[in-house]
Amino acid sequence: MTGLYPPVEPYEHGMLDVGDGNLVYWEACGNPEGRPAVVMHGGPGSGAGSFWRRLFDPEAYRIVLFDQRGCGRSVPDAADPGTSLAANTTAHLIADTERLREHLGVERWLVIGGSWGVTLGLAYAEAHPDRVSELVLFSVTNTTRREVAWVTRDMGRIFPEEWARFRDTVPEAERDGSLVDAYARMLEDPDPSVRETAAREWCRWEDVHVSTDPRHEPDPRFDDPRFRMRFARLVTHYWRHAGFLEDGALLRDAGNLAGIPGVMIHGRLDISGPADIAWNLAQVWKDAELVLISNEGHGISGDATAEAIVAATDRFAR
Repeated sequence: MTGLYPPVEPYEHGMLDVGDGNLVYWEACGNPEGRPAVVMHGGPGSGAGSFWRRLFDPEAYRIVLFDQRGCGRSVPDAADPGTSLAANTTAHLIADTERLREHLGVERWLVIGGSWGVTLGLAYAEAHPDRVSELVLFSVTNTTRREVAWVTRDMGRIFPEEWARFRDTVPEAERDGSLVDAYARMLEDPDPSVRETAAREWCRWEDVHVSTDPRHEPDPRFDDPRFRMRFARLVTHYWRHAGFLEDGALLRDAGNLAGIPGVMIHGRLDISGPADIAWNLAQVWKDAELVLISNEGHGISGDATAEAIVAATDRFAR
């Protein structure tokens, strides 16, 4: 993939006690005296992979990554069935971000997020606009109830055979209701075989509904049973509660972003996250530029998306 900066390693890292028995892993890369930027990773539950570091000029930025509660190198691990998710909500993640900002002595920082990280980044910026210098968002989502229903049911019109398998994994009596609720219940079942089947089939569907880009390749992380369980538990937990946000609140409160420059980058082939989500937000958030990538899909699926993200961080570095 072209356009990315060379790999860099952290110059410091740590575990931040954020309360409720949670320790959040964080790291800083690049220039300790550079412009601060914080990464909101996707999922929920993906963890902050090293590729995020390559979206920034390491000589210009102080790049901060952290693994959200329950995933990555943070503890406790949501892959463990005994790990409670009661203290794992969007409000908790926003508070964790603020605690990390204060811990690192950052006044304001650029916020970058992809997919679920867009939802979290917007929620954080709307709650603390005075702490956000810029926003760079790609694969734009708001995690509304309509979006969750679109991914878990309506996308079956695009992939009918694969969706039928996804649906038929849940008990027959629950197939006409909320599939995300049904999967969440299965993932808490006392029988480990039920939990493992639910995690495997949830992640199988996750790999399908984002596969409209012809360059798509199956996510190798889903081969790891612990990653599957962690990811499926956290996604269903957040999705069944519509991101723990009042439905439509991110669009309604986008006026709070006034004065914060931003770039939103979205692939037209991202059918599981239709481009109207980003377009509607751009109509309200007048300081944002919307970049639609014609032939790319969800995430950083090709060179054009990667180059657009790096172009945005380079521009804000100047």
